Amino acid sequence: MSYLIYVAIFGTAITLFLWLRDARIFFRTGLAGYRKAAYGGVVYGAIASLGAAFTISMPDFEILGLGLILLALYLQGKIVREKVWKNERTLERFLGSVPVYRTNKK
Repeated sequence: MSYLIYVAIFGTAITLFLWLRDARIFFRTGLAGYRKAAYGGVVYGAIASLGAAFTISMPDFEILGLGLILLALYLQGKIVREKVWKNERTLERFLGSVPVYRTNKK
């Protein structure tokens, strides 16, 4: 078993974590950029999971699997999001803790 399997699992976990963080921020703020990121995160999580499946199940295609995971992470980072933090600590930003407010609320 290659060490690249662990890299693939970690990359997939990070992709799914970022998707859930974007979804949490969207549900707390209602911002359109995070809505787009949360919806896109479903697709990027699926691509990363497919890449992890390639890496784990077919050792000959582990580079292809890692490429799919890197592609998912790259595309996930290209989505434009609004600035929601001002002076929060790193842990709060990492977990997606933002003040609850709705932009689409009357």
